[in-house]
Amino acid sequence: MNPNSETVAPLKVVIAKPGLDGHDRGAKVVARALRDAGMEVVYTGIYQSPESIVRAVIQEDADVLGLSSLSGAHMEYAQAVADLLRQNERDDVLFLVGGTIPPEDAAVLKDYGIDEVFGPGTPTETLVTFVFEHARATAKS
Repeated sequence: MNPNSETVAPLKVVIAKPGLDGHDRGAKVVARALRDAGMEVVYTGIYQSPESIVRAVIQEDADVLGLSSLSGAHMEYAQAVADLLRQNERDDVLFLVGGTIPPEDAAVLKDYGIDEVFGPGTPTETLVTFVFEHARATAKS
């Protein structure tokens, strides 16, 4: 290793499933794709509250938060998480939402502070590229 080269830690991503949505296959596929791309991924598991999701972002000092929702409650949970991120001065995190999100809801979610919305069938390469191009926080060394 070149001692003059700068060593940069990988981006840290938290993937979370809010509420009573127990369908986590998509979240696990996304987590694996991001991990395979070299990111450090923390999957919080299912049935998470907005408070526990934001607590994980803070404790892990995450660069990116991915919220996965298939239950139809994406509007309420995304808004609650966005509000808590702001209250905890972590609105610098790249905030993504994925799942079965109607197109008309995507614009409203962005008004809440979500950076991007990914619907069903989005290629994982698209998501990985977006994260690398848009992560606001620089990876910590």
